[in-house]
Amino acid sequence: MPPQVTVIILNWNGQHFLAPCLDAVLAQTFRDFALIVVDNGSTDGSIEFMRDRYPQLQLIANERNLGFAAGNNQAIRASRSEFVVLLNNDTEVEPGWLAALVRAATDDERVGICASKMLFAHRRNVINSAGILVDRAGIAWDRQGGQIDNPQEREWEPVFGACAGAALYRRAMLDEIGLFDEDFFAYLEDADLAWRAQWAGWQARYVPQARVYHHHSGTAREGSPFKNHLLGRNKIWMIAKNYPLLPWYLPVIVSYDVAAVAYTLLRNRDASPLQGRLASLRGIPAMLRKRRMIQRRRRVKGREILRRLEPLSSPWRIPERYDHLQGLAG
Repeated sequence: MPPQVTVIILNWNGQHFLAPCLDAVLAQTFRDFALIVVDNGSTDGSIEFMRDRYPQLQLIANERNLGFAAGNNQAIRASRSEFVVLLNNDTEVEPGWLAALVRAATDDERVGICASKMLFAHRRNVINSAGILVDRAGIAWDRQGGQIDNPQEREWEPVFGACAGAALYRRAMLDEIGLFDEDFFAYLEDADLAWRAQWAGWQARYVPQARVYHHHSGTAREGSPFKNHLLGRNKIWMIAKNYPLLPWYLPVIVSYDVAAVAYTLLRNRDASPLQGRLASLRGIPAMLRKRRMIQRRRRVKGREILRRLEPLSSPWRIPERYDHLQGLAG
């Protein structure tokens, strides 16, 4: 009989993170789980380290870096559990983390996604992510990012989605809406999946007792051209696939996006977000085909999805959502 949960960890040249991450997972109070690590072509000795020190885990060793989406999809397909839980390799979880996620997911069979409370590893009283929010300009960001943690917080809360760096997903939901979009490679694939879950009528919950300490952007540095390029490209694809009543809201989306690109160009002298958006144009026809498939399966009307989006903020206030990440730029 398969375990109730499969914990999936993706690794790429992260040997220095692995021991605290894996030791914390193996020390969970909830025991009915399997552990799969997908190594995306590491060259730092990660594979040898895991085979020697952690023979109990299932290791999938890829010859090259397939990206976050494809690597995690590999492990999801290789598992048979009711729930899959994704965890970044640059994290350390508290002993009751997995138990808290499972409690929240089993309370209601329409809960398809559970978000952890992710705290910064270097500032353990500051929140990194408490779920994902999306506003009416199509911008996705980490809920409560930069706020001071309240360790007494206990109540589950509805959210739009979860950061896949520490999130639970119900297999029945994934069977219905599909896995991560491998065209994204990395970044915003979790927000894209959250959109599809919302369209299909699944619920997402934030679980404050599921506490995780995260070395934010431990693999690809915050503010790097590589990351900014993918974020810029994938944002356009995510909106093209998922945004409701798109023709009516496109002028607002475009105006906010132009302001974001201009801000980055002027402040950071960084053209990678613009280059990513230009690169997205070649993929728009494929994303629109995916949009038609999503709309054929939808259970929720577009106006209801709009009500779940956050109200617009002034364009000059948007960068404040990311102020707490500035010191992490590489």
